[in-house]
Amino acid sequence: MNPADQPDMSFSLAIIAGGQSRRMGRDKAFVKLGGKALIEHVITRSADLGQAETILITNMPAQYAHLGLPMYRDLLPNKGSLGGIYTALLQARSPDVLVLACDMPFVSTDLLRYMVDQIRADNDIVVPRVDGYPQGLHAIYKTTCITPIAEQLAADRLKIIRFYEQMRVHYLDESDYAAFDPQGRSFANINTPEELAEAELLLRAAN
Repeated sequence: MNPADQPDMSFSLAIIAGGQSRRMGRDKAFVKLGGKALIEHVITRSADLGQAETILITNMPAQYAHLGLPMYRDLLPNKGSLGGIYTALLQARSPDVLVLACDMPFVSTDLLRYMVDQIRADNDIVVPRVDGYPQGLHAIYKTTCITPIAEQLAADRLKIIRFYEQMRVHYLDESDYAAFDPQGRSFANINTPEELAEAELLLRAAN
């Protein structure tokens, strides 16, 4: 087979920058933590994973243009984070898409690499669990998820993990990722001013 004809086995990274940010009172993506916007922390920590591309899912492209990433609006508006995942799977160049929320500034580069290493032909989703609950915006989805997600969106069932029961899911529990992120900070998202203040303390303690 000609190398040019071989399928692309790399993955895409999609950062979901939606949400209303009601509890924060302003767009969470640009809230500063340690002098840097939350989304910039995510971009920096996930920049060198070997992805074929990094794309941004946002309905406000003008506000994110300075980041220099390819941007896509939700194909189905007002469908929450699940709609963002759906858009990412349809727009990404690769059949495997690592999805991250824009407000998780402590994502672990090593954990993300480990997750990518878990991509197999016999799984559709790779997702960590915290106390048994899947972290749906810190997960890898294959394009095999598109149809079941579309069915869920059409029925206005917007809870991300609801369609998991139809898929082949590889769960990572605390014992699997403790070596990379023993305190589970990767999954901490910043929703309120109080959580932002706590994150500032964590950041200072780590430096």
